[in-house]
Amino acid sequence: MARRARWLLPLVVVLLWVGAAGPLGSLSGRLTGLQENDTAAFLPDSAESTRVAELQQGFSPTEAIPAILLWEGEGPLDEATLAEIGQRVQEAAAVAEEAGFLAGQPSPPIPSEDGEAVQALLPITPDVGDEIVTVVGDLRDTIAVDGTSSFVTGPGGIFADFANGFAGIDGLLLLAAFGVVLLILLVVYRSPLLPFLVIGTAGLALTAGNAVAYLLADGGLITVNGQSQGIASILVVGAATDYGLLLVARYREELRREASRFTAMRTALRRSWEPIVASGATVVLGVLCLLFSDLSSNRGLGPISAVSVTLAVVAALTFLPAVLTLLGRAAFWPFRPHAGEPAKEGRGWQRVAALVGRRPRRVLAASTLLLVAAAVFAPTYDASGITFSDAIRGESNGVDGQEALGRHFDAGSGSPTVVVTPEDSWPAVAEAAAATDGVATVAPFTGAGGPPQPGADPLVVDGLVRLDVTLAVPADSTEALDVVSGLRTTLDDADPAALVGGDTASNLDARETAARDLRVIVPSVLAVITVVLALLLRSLVAPLLLVATVVLSVGATVGVAGLLFDDVFGFPGSDPGILLIGFVFLVALGIDYNIFLMTRAREESARHGTRDGVLRALAVTGGVITSAGMVLAATFGALSVLPLLFLVQLAFLVGFGVLLDTFVVRSLLVPAAVALLGDRTWWPGRLARRPEPEREREPAWV
Repeated sequence: MARRARWLLPLVVVLLWVGAAGPLGSLSGRLTGLQENDTAAFLPDSAESTRVAELQQGFSPTEAIPAILLWEGEGPLDEATLAEIGQRVQEAAAVAEEAGFLAGQPSPPIPSEDGEAVQALLPITPDVGDEIVTVVGDLRDTIAVDGTSSFVTGPGGIFADFANGFAGIDGLLLLAAFGVVLLILLVVYRSPLLPFLVIGTAGLALTAGNAVAYLLADGGLITVNGQSQGIASILVVGAATDYGLLLVARYREELRREASRFTAMRTALRRSWEPIVASGATVVLGVLCLLFSDLSSNRGLGPISAVSVTLAVVAALTFLPAVLTLLGRAAFWPFRPHAGEPAKEGRGWQRVAALVGRRPRRVLAASTLLLVAAAVFAPTYDASGITFSDAIRGESNGVDGQEALGRHFDAGSGSPTVVVTPEDSWPAVAEAAAATDGVATVAPFTGAGGPPQPGADPLVVDGLVRLDVTLAVPADSTEALDVVSGLRTTLDDADPAALVGGDTASNLDARETAARDLRVIVPSVLAVITVVLALLLRSLVAPLLLVATVVLSVGATVGVAGLLFDDVFGFPGSDPGILLIGFVFLVALGIDYNIFLMTRAREESARHGTRDGVLRALAVTGGVITSAGMVLAATFGALSVLPLLFLVQLAFLVGFGVLLDTFVVRSLLVPAAVALLGDRTWWPGRLARRPEPEREREPAWV
């Protein structure tokens, strides 16, 4: 009965996971349909532009975002071409109406002063969601006119191209992530079976995480957009693989000591669950600090990432141990570990440990100097913000159209900045706005449809007047952000009650809110992780040391990124939100490897003393930590396959940062510092010295 029970429990666990995969997969596949990728998902809650967006609803019975239909010729357009363009405008309206997304009648065709271009404004509903990609694609096919270059641009067209960047989340992104992880695992394990077990665990965790996220989003408890789903998917694949690597390494180590696979797994689980759970807890608590963000997109990323990582821990501690127990040594074929044989791997890490042990001061000084030298360049990192146009990589009809629009019209036409002001002060506010540098025209909103006309009588709603301000620069450019910032300052003098909103103002508020989030969330993450480490290691010195090394590593990563983004990659800039998410992930994931190393160091130190204990821990865990670091860096690197600049930048920040942390901080700096501190590392706690078991009298790497 006892023997049967030993087989029965892991078999039941495997069957439960496999049986649940179908229903979980069905729910998981629906998550993409609940994404909210409209502009509201990226608006700061307390910003001035958000207040203006609410007040605008009183001026227009139907909410709308403008799609600008634009035709550009190589010279002046003739009458026949203009007539055909007028027909295409009506056909485009019919296409939008048939799809159910027409929010009002299109404007008549508006020729440019040079006669070489024509534009028309087509209002579409803002809740079109991901279907905006299909709708705008149909519009682009519809408006083609021989002899002209046609574009669907403006907020509607550019946002469609932006949303299209998330189209590869369920396919290309995951295929790239799993493919690169599988390749690394095949090299690490040199086994045809074991990598698929680890990948299968990550796949089950991803499926379960997306299924739970769907239920939470469907119930209105969390908000999901393409950004949060893509990042969370990569995070769960990397985390589940890392936890699997740690468990597999400890199981293989125990199989060389125990003849029974069941005894080996019990020991491996007993010594692995604490660092795995603690590691998962640091990531979960770290990403939940994003709930302090004032941006809906960041707040949505926190819960979905927390759910995904939690299920990665559950899968790594249930499904993977169960299937490994059932397969036993066969899982490692053709290099099966046998009881009593010495470890065949890790010889290189023995030499690293020996180097750190012989010259800890030199190793500490050299590694610290390297990180500080890189961190010095952190202030060169340009986090002043990027626009939607800059965020799109590769070909974009909307971005090309915006450039063409600026060649023939006021660059900000079609996407006006909106000013809402009290009725009695609107003439003074309009005059002050028109005198602001970078403003082309100011016109009151009349509610009559068509383009705004300066000098017309305004529509008054609840004692308020709306003014449409057309900028002389492209509405999604960094120059436009400066113009809107200056406009707000100017209007504060004309009437402090005047509010400035619109797409450009929303981008400005999002940038300023992201900078505020950095100041609030960064110390929150550091405080939470310090507490978790203190509880895990029962020490105050060790957590402060480890958090300090992670902060130094993040600073070095940002310094290197600051140099490469501008001088090598030629990126137009970055966004504080990217820096914030990169910091949260780098700190939380960097602490993972601290936990893997230091929990083993504490275990070894109880038998051999702190100095020898941390060197033994480095020799034993060096291989699994570096493998985990390469896997995690590779999975985040998969984000770069999507044509969105902020995902490419995030992929570099996290990928490079994890590798730097793995090969420099965790392999050299931390072991050297702990070796020098000795037993003071565990202050105010004390190590309970345990006699060394007979079978462990030799060094752990022999």
